[in-house]
Amino acid sequence: MSWFESLVLGLVQGLTEFLPVSSSAHLRLTAAFSGWHDPGAAFTAITQIGTEAAVLIYFRKDIGRIIAAWTRSLTDKSMRHDPDARMGWLVIVGSIPIGVLGLTLKDQIEGPFRDLRITATMLIVVGVIIGIADRMAARDEKGGRHRAPQQRKELENLGVRDGLIYGLCQAAALIPGVSRSGATISGGLFMGYRREAAARYSFLLAIPAVLASGVFELKDAMESDHVSWGPTLFATVIAFATGYAVIAWFMKFISTKSFMPFVWYRIALGVVVIALVSMGVLSPHAGESGG
Repeated sequence: MSWFESLVLGLVQGLTEFLPVSSSAHLRLTAAFSGWHDPGAAFTAITQIGTEAAVLIYFRKDIGRIIAAWTRSLTDKSMRHDPDARMGWLVIVGSIPIGVLGLTLKDQIEGPFRDLRITATMLIVVGVIIGIADRMAARDEKGGRHRAPQQRKELENLGVRDGLIYGLCQAAALIPGVSRSGATISGGLFMGYRREAAARYSFLLAIPAVLASGVFELKDAMESDHVSWGPTLFATVIAFATGYAVIAWFMKFISTKSFMPFVWYRIALGVVVIALVSMGVLSPHAGESGG
């Protein structure tokens, strides 16, 4: 991997990680369109450490409170009803599905799931799902001619059942094209949560999964001779800086704006990729290395 490739891919990772458009799909497609080798699941996981570092800094006050309250709840039973302590437990509960499925499906994630036809299909299908969830949320928030606006749920209403459903939505993002934020936020909207609440829990829930995945892939990568460490670490730094700016923008955007621009973008991109693959312009395995 060249330094220019790492710069571009780092920017792509940072720009798309927190938007409901799938960062793994965009890394895969950027490489395919550019004629580069597929950066691979290991590169994606390691650069995601950079974007998760941005989450840690952006939500540092929330995370500090949650960790402190959760730690106290281990020995003080009265703390287990504290909202921050509960959030700590619910992040753990919500992380179980992706942990189990990530280990179980590791070979598929690094192989068959990276087929561009699967990526394009997921871009379209999940785009439609996000669009439906967005319309439902807008209908509740604005009401209608004969119906008053409905109060949507806050994170204080989050329980074990909803936490597990969030976790299953996040696990779906193991397939490139799904989008971690898109799947979890739309899942939250379907369950009746406010946009900001759904996004906040989505970002907090991603921390353990992404960091664990990054460390796991980092360990494997250190035992491999096929990793370009300089460019990979450079891309991780670029992803961190870009990702932080995107989080700040996105949290403001979702409070007043619709997800529909992302929905139409996903569908259009998916259709273009399927068309190019069908015409033979793009191989479904374009850019993949032989390993």
